[in-house]
Amino acid sequence: LPDLAERIQVGLLNIMEERDVQIRGYPIQFDLDVLILFSANPATYNRSGKVIPQLKDRIGSLIQTHYPLDRAAGIEIMEQEAGVDLDGDYPVVVPLFMKEIIEQISVSARKSKYIDQQSGVSTRFSIANYRTMVASARHRGVRLNEKPAVPRISDLGHLYSSSLGKLELDMMGSQQMTERQVIEAVIAEAIRKVFDEYVEKHGLDEIVQVFGKGVKIEVGDMLPSSQYAERLKRVPKAWEKAFEVNPSTSEAVRASCIEFVLAGLYASDSISRSQRHGRITYEIR
Repeated sequence: LPDLAERIQVGLLNIMEERDVQIRGYPIQFDLDVLILFSANPATYNRSGKVIPQLKDRIGSLIQTHYPLDRAAGIEIMEQEAGVDLDGDYPVVVPLFMKEIIEQISVSARKSKYIDQQSGVSTRFSIANYRTMVASARHRGVRLNEKPAVPRISDLGHLYSSSLGKLELDMMGSQQMTERQVIEAVIAEAIRKVFDEYVEKHGLDEIVQVFGKGVKIEVGDMLPSSQYAERLKRVPKAWEKAFEVNPSTSEAVRASCIEFVLAGLYASDSISRSQRHGRITYEIR
């Protein structure tokens, strides 16, 4: 519609509203039963960014929508619309804190100064990221024969594939940051937010001190869950902190909790992190 000349737009709108049009002075009747529902603001798709008065006049009502009012509602919508089967030959169990991180990524993006808030951040953003996270966990389950597979922070490294192209950067606020850098910043902010809610600050300094002695911990999306206990022997306090997140004795859940604690420390600027080929190394540099 916006690609047509205004006079032609008016003629089409006249047919839709009055059911007639004049051709060289002769009224021609069109018996049409048409209802137009705009699923997005027509101005967004108009070359001039404006809706011609004749179109605006014929829009019967405007429905104001809003984002989910809280994270719990967002998670409920995300799970409902994702349509992901978590059962099957290689089941997946998603801890609540991982669901909250996925939804918080969208919440943080909606508040980010780097993202154009006029365009907004759709709920589809959470849905796509949730599907990708579950797929990454299931892929690990198939490759390593882990049942059930449990999503970890390292699985979020695959969110770039489901996030790129879904956000419009604020060219003034992004300050030459790439879309990938903005997504990385939003993910870190989401992890920090959820981490602060789940983990008590008491005892975190002791973990940081261990890393300060040169200890490095390497994790990754293809690291077997059974190896986490051995690797964390050098940082026993981090292992204990993981139980604050989830007291489960499952190796896969424990691995997920460990990565959450380490990622939370990184997001809080307490330790540093490097990534290479799907492997993440936490240390202090």
